[in-house]
Amino acid sequence: MAQPQPGLSGSSSQPVRLPPRVFEPEVPKTDEQWRAVGREATALLSQYVAINTTNPPGNELETAKWLQAVLAREGIDAQVFEPKPGKANLYARVRGDGSARPLVLLNHMDVVLASPEYWKVDPFAGVVKDGYVWGRGALDMKGEAIVELMTLLTLKRAAVPLKRDVIFLATADEEVGGGVGAGWFVEHHPDLIRDAEFLLNEGGTIRADASGRIEYYGVGTTEKSPFWLDVTARGTAGHGSRPTPDNPVHRLVRALNRIAAYQTPLIVTPAAERYLRDLSAIEGDPARRAALADPRAALRDSTAARALTADLTYNALLRNTISITGLRGSDKTNVIPPVASATLDVRLLPGQDPQAFLADLVRVVSDTSVAITPQGPNWPATESSTETELFRAVVAAVQARDPKALVTTPPLPGFTDSHYFRRIGIVSYGLSPFPLNQEEARGVHGNDERVSLDDLTFGVHFLYDVVSRVVAR
Repeated sequence: MAQPQPGLSGSSSQPVRLPPRVFEPEVPKTDEQWRAVGREATALLSQYVAINTTNPPGNELETAKWLQAVLAREGIDAQVFEPKPGKANLYARVRGDGSARPLVLLNHMDVVLASPEYWKVDPFAGVVKDGYVWGRGALDMKGEAIVELMTLLTLKRAAVPLKRDVIFLATADEEVGGGVGAGWFVEHHPDLIRDAEFLLNEGGTIRADASGRIEYYGVGTTEKSPFWLDVTARGTAGHGSRPTPDNPVHRLVRALNRIAAYQTPLIVTPAAERYLRDLSAIEGDPARRAALADPRAALRDSTAARALTADLTYNALLRNTISITGLRGSDKTNVIPPVASATLDVRLLPGQDPQAFLADLVRVVSDTSVAITPQGPNWPATESSTETELFRAVVAAVQARDPKALVTTPPLPGFTDSHYFRRIGIVSYGLSPFPLNQEEARGVHGNDERVSLDDLTFGVHFLYDVVSRVVAR
């Protein structure tokens, strides 16, 4: 075990009770052997989601030490870096022969808030029932982390000869835009990952219909960039019983009405065009098929454009989006505040200039008493090529299951930590291991988040197949 260093935490002082291991001296070959691996993944995930890492504050140190204990049981040394008290990132590396550059398995340990009163189960109890593991993070992204972990353990247990090192990197603060997580790690410990060629992370999708039939496998190669804004109106404070003509709340409401009514221009990026054209091959409705096959032509027709952008996902891929997400005014009902403000979650398409967008928004508001200022993260959108050994491995793993399956590259309307690694030259893909229908996918950041035991088994088998094609000699 690594010795504690400045900024580095040692192993936990308390022994960790871990579920039984499924030891296979060879790579699983039969469905039953993979189901056994899936059962171990289920037990591990149940423990993992029971560690509450709601961010803020995160408290990822506890999960990092739990992961460290799991890896130590397998003889894998893991370092836990603690950039701030209670905040942690975990790094482990299984060595290959060095004939090819490493592959990183990236995941984040923090989760978003869960309101227990709206759940059928305690979101932090690790409940296993009705064929699912329930809990905050079961999908985003502790479930994917366990699949990555089991992939690494399967390689290690079976002593698979490796041409690449395989790096397991679990980070903090993804859910709050970076903090002291992946970005901190890239900045402070580039020597530990800059030699990597490939990285797998969240940000992909395997879309299934209500019956469970897989419609397509989506590999994330690019994503929109955030541009979070504050809208602030100022005026004269006073007593609520004596209305003032320059009430800042009134000014703010007028500005927000204009922003809410503003339709940003429709833009077809090359990434969105490729994705929509791919989807046209599996679209059953003739009109929608035609629109997807030629989205530029569809957007020139007002009826077709309305039909296409009525789909919230397509709409987000075809324009810069604005969501009003927060309002602040007076703390007292009878006080007119001197300042009222709102927050906007803006997501920009690749290639868009944030300052030009801001200037457009100022013109839309058209009120010099209202200020619009950037208040959060922003970075240029990045994209990874599909002309790689790793992408070919994904396609091969999919075709081994279904030779006719569609593999496509949906742009992500949100963002992940992949951008930190793309910026330093690492080819980074979003690859979900779980086939999800619409109802299951709504659990991400929603109520009753859960992943099925069957999907856990599928996920470990699928991700192992992808990874082994790239890292094994």
